[in-house]
Amino acid sequence: MKNAVLFIFIILNTTFLSGQEINNELEKIAIRKKILNARLSSSAVTIDGKLQETAWEQAEIASGFITYQPDNGSLVSPEKRTEVRVLYDDDGIYIGAMLYDDPAKIVKEITERDKFGTSDFFGIFINGYNDGQQDFRFFVTTAGTQLDCIATAGGEDYTWDGIWHSSVSITDFGWTVEMKIPYAAIRFSEQKDQIWGVNFFREIRRDRQKYTWNHIDNKIGATITQAGILKGIANIKPPTRLFLIPYSSVYLNHNDDGTKTEFKAGMDIKYGLSDSFTLDAILVPDFGQTAFDNVILNLGPFEQEFNENRPFFTEGTDLFNKGKLLYSRRIGGEPSTTPTTTEDEEVTHFPGRVNLLNALKLSGRTSKGLGIGVMNAITEKTEATVRNTVTGATRTEVVEPLTNYNILVLDQRFRKNSSVSLVNTSVLRNGNFRDANVSAVLFDLNTKANTYNLAGNAKYSHLNTAEKPQNGYTTYLNFSKTSGKYRFSANTTYISKDYDINDMGIIFETNYHNFYVNGNYRILNPNTTFNSFKISTINYIEIQNTTGRLQEATFELTLDSDSKKNHYIGGGLGLSPFETYDFYQPRREGRFVYNPRYFSTWLDISSNYNYPFALDANIYLDLFDQDKRHTYGIRLSPRYRFNDKLTLVYAIDWTRQNDDKGWVDFDEDAIIFANRNRNTIENTIVGKFSLNNKMTFNLKARYYWSYAENLNFLSLTNDGHFTPNPGYNEDKNSNFKIWNFDLSYSWWFAPGSQLSVLYRNNAIHNEKHLNKNIIDNLDNTLSNNLNNTFSISFRYYIDYNNAKKWFKT
Repeated sequence: MKNAVLFIFIILNTTFLSGQEINNELEKIAIRKKILNARLSSSAVTIDGKLQETAWEQAEIASGFITYQPDNGSLVSPEKRTEVRVLYDDDGIYIGAMLYDDPAKIVKEITERDKFGTSDFFGIFINGYNDGQQDFRFFVTTAGTQLDCIATAGGEDYTWDGIWHSSVSITDFGWTVEMKIPYAAIRFSEQKDQIWGVNFFREIRRDRQKYTWNHIDNKIGATITQAGILKGIANIKPPTRLFLIPYSSVYLNHNDDGTKTEFKAGMDIKYGLSDSFTLDAILVPDFGQTAFDNVILNLGPFEQEFNENRPFFTEGTDLFNKGKLLYSRRIGGEPSTTPTTTEDEEVTHFPGRVNLLNALKLSGRTSKGLGIGVMNAITEKTEATVRNTVTGATRTEVVEPLTNYNILVLDQRFRKNSSVSLVNTSVLRNGNFRDANVSAVLFDLNTKANTYNLAGNAKYSHLNTAEKPQNGYTTYLNFSKTSGKYRFSANTTYISKDYDINDMGIIFETNYHNFYVNGNYRILNPNTTFNSFKISTINYIEIQNTTGRLQEATFELTLDSDSKKNHYIGGGLGLSPFETYDFYQPRREGRFVYNPRYFSTWLDISSNYNYPFALDANIYLDLFDQDKRHTYGIRLSPRYRFNDKLTLVYAIDWTRQNDDKGWVDFDEDAIIFANRNRNTIENTIVGKFSLNNKMTFNLKARYYWSYAENLNFLSLTNDGHFTPNPGYNEDKNSNFKIWNFDLSYSWWFAPGSQLSVLYRNNAIHNEKHLNKNIIDNLDNTLSNNLNNTFSISFRYYIDYNNAKKWFKT
């Protein structure tokens, strides 16, 4: 009964939003599609940004751009007009754009690839299947920097990098762009006559104004479906899509244990099985220059989740992320087991990660809209070393056998805005180690006018362990209104106790069901005060399946806005009005700890990045209905752009937790918690100096310091509360510091080819002794076996078709 009352309360809390704005007329709107015909080029086009070839004069012109943001739907003034032409041949398509503006006002900060910076830019969105579901997007800035991404309903993925060509020129009327997009960089059907979805995009950065060729109506949540049509490409004979990317790297590592030199070499292979399907393989991988992880002091019951920084597992993986069953850091991550030891044994060497031997991806989509993706990876057998403290003898024990990771995705798109998917992941370990399999069915359905959405899934997990098989499942259902000023969504999830995807995915809590309702109002066009404004209510409850106890109950009111001068202001209020129960913090089956009621508030500010100096700021406060318990913090991040080449960003993030309650130990049958104060300070500096749009120096430094001071110890009672435990006197304080420093130079000397040089040093120091002086802690950290690495990596992109010409010559 209590759960039903809570759910009814949430529904009533947001009904006033949804009831006001049901707009049936949107279902009747037929979105006008502009049509552009590409012209076959009979002569070569030189990508120099000058549009001097006669073929450009004979091509159709795409013009009449319409404002996307902030004043959605308004026409562009003639002095800022844009004219675009498209040519094609058997190698790819060519885009020529003339962008009119006052050349003295054009901003053109030089950045590294995939960073817009403070620059004007032009882009093309290509959907080779014209199915309204996925774009390949290519941008070039006024400084000549290339950016590209894969866009889906879930957002833009800039980790994908295509191989294409571009050049820009500043003129007396504005600027011009020339681009060549090889067919190998996109996906399309094998039809004789191609019909693609296409849109052109332009931003004038100083005004924060964005324009599109085919109007994107912001009353409708879906943007990819609102593209125009590109016709005229016919009878093309794309060349063989075979690309080899050999690499070689050398590493020089020095620390207190000595100096070590390591040489690596390998190759990436990309092969187009057809116009629609591509095979990516990586042989003898090398990820030594990937970005460092932002490791923290983790006192909670769950592991820390890290971002994926390895290019193979980030590029073009949108299909494999269906259902959120892939956490690629599992592949080549920590071993899945630890050695079994006796009282007289200790582990002297435990590998931090498992080596990846090779990996491959096969992905593409048929002409009928069926997407097929297969990813497979193999990691090597890994051993730990165990020493007998009495005899001195050592032995090795396998902590991760030879392991195969596999994911299969089938994704059927239909009606240009909906899909049904089947996903299966499996982890097979050699020998008696545990195997895992997860299967999922997903659906994402939208009305014809993209005004309403119904989405859901059902997932089933199976573990084959030495003890006994374990099976679990979860289901999810969501209904939302995705258009207009007033929007809402409501969903529910059920997760069984034994649902487990942690062999190839990541999940923290299970054994609960929840209800979520969100209602929001936004302005669709600027008013006298704001360019954009959105206010939302978020209501969420979560209930443990076994006991029916409330695990979470939160009610939030949030605000997001952009002022007329393009300054962002956001904030919110949060409330948890009921006591809830945490079944994970005690770390024992069937036990729980109660969480008190709390109130929270926060404020976010971000000033306009167009100014040389800008500031990001965030402050927050959590007040708990328990003793003197509260949390507060502040984050300040000033940035300064010295010129178009040099920018520095500094950030300090400080959090204070007073009288926090946290698990520290087991004492026979007792579960020991502590009242503790925790202080965390994180300093980061990020800088870039661009010599040009191909050469960049990058700096990133991070010093993270967090300590937890236990004030007194408590025993957890069976009802989730505490009693004092004065007899427990172990030293369980934590003083954790980590230092990371990266200074790199990157040179893209040819498309897809890169020379990179990296100097890195890092140190990690964890102790029980508390020293509350930040400088002393930094000194101690840097003197704690500082690891220094210098590396040079060389990658060269070889197109099979060009290689054939070399040999003929």
